[in-house]
Amino acid sequence: MVQIRLKPGRERSVLRRHPWIFSGAIARVEGHPAAGETVEVLDAGGQWLARAAYSPHSQIRGRVWTWRRDEVVDEAFFADRLELALASRDRLAADETITAYREVHAESDRLPGLIVDRYGEYRVVQFLTAGMERWRDVVVRMLAARGDAIGIYERSDVGVREQEGLALRRGHLWGQEPPEWLEITEYGLRFHVDVRTGHKTGFYLDQRENRRLLRESLSGGRVLNCFAYTGGFTIAALAAGASEVVSIDSSGPALTLARENVRLNGLDEGRCAWREADVFRELRALRDAAEQFDVVILDPPRFAARASQAASAARGYKDINLLALRLLRPGGMLFTFSCSGGVTPELFQKIVAGAALDARVHAQIVAWLGQPGDHPVSLAFPEGRYLKGLVCRVTGPQ
Repeated sequence: MVQIRLKPGRERSVLRRHPWIFSGAIARVEGHPAAGETVEVLDAGGQWLARAAYSPHSQIRGRVWTWRRDEVVDEAFFADRLELALASRDRLAADETITAYREVHAESDRLPGLIVDRYGEYRVVQFLTAGMERWRDVVVRMLAARGDAIGIYERSDVGVREQEGLALRRGHLWGQEPPEWLEITEYGLRFHVDVRTGHKTGFYLDQRENRRLLRESLSGGRVLNCFAYTGGFTIAALAAGASEVVSIDSSGPALTLARENVRLNGLDEGRCAWREADVFRELRALRDAAEQFDVVILDPPRFAARASQAASAARGYKDINLLALRLLRPGGMLFTFSCSGGVTPELFQKIVAGAALDARVHAQIVAWLGQPGDHPVSLAFPEGRYLKGLVCRVTGPQ
């Protein structure tokens, strides 16, 4: 049987049920495991610890499937794990006001490397690790056999696959191929989504509850939506009665789809201003023009994938938050987010506090935000908490 034996003292994280085993923790590999093969994990003394998927090209050399010695990693194993994940989303599946949500969230659903997102009658899947790649055909067959979707599309076209020694891949897997734009519903708002080429799997499903919060807390006013993408926060602000929403994004096609989403919801296009531009430069231009807003939303792409990149990412986060705070009227609200795994919630709050200090404004945190329940965080895997957000109110100058 193929085994990996850990160095003395490196079994502690495995015993605490953390699913990642880094290459530096491994003393030796006994046998010649193929990429994605299931291996036995032993401590330095030979005590059995877990079963994991082996990834020879990644710094995360093993991803634990199970800590139960009597649990075999076979088709029945994946059938059980899929059923548990999908059943935990029963409430969302029954909610007719929500037709798009996450069904499987990788490590936090004990299926490392697997993402399954529901978009109406379609599923969009990502196989991100060598272990999950090995079971790809089995997972697709199981999802297809459920009979509750008409098509499955793959979006395994993200850089993390290259770190696993896997080629990027995107395309139709089963059933009907999705149209260019799918329509989904989110708490009564309608959106067209491009699941074939859009960001992530087509839409920022993890911001659903935060868009709802904006909609519920906004009472008119002028809104600036930075990194607007296809207009999720823009639509929420317009539906809440914003007098004007200025939306900035560097992607022309994304803004085209955002405009279409405004029309899809029958909202007043005259209350929209669109800026196809670099957000950093546009924020400086707005500052120089002495523009003022009642709400500013910052939902940038990931600046730091790893903790080693946190220092450089901090500079970018501080810059945009500093500029945003200077654009807010007294009493104005900043909705600011980080999806960088390398930036902890504590560091992010420290960055925003530093930005307020340099902007010479006094601000209060009125809410801490994060990802919704369909993007759960395992207690043993804090890295699963990637989305951090703050709602800050500017009360005046320092």
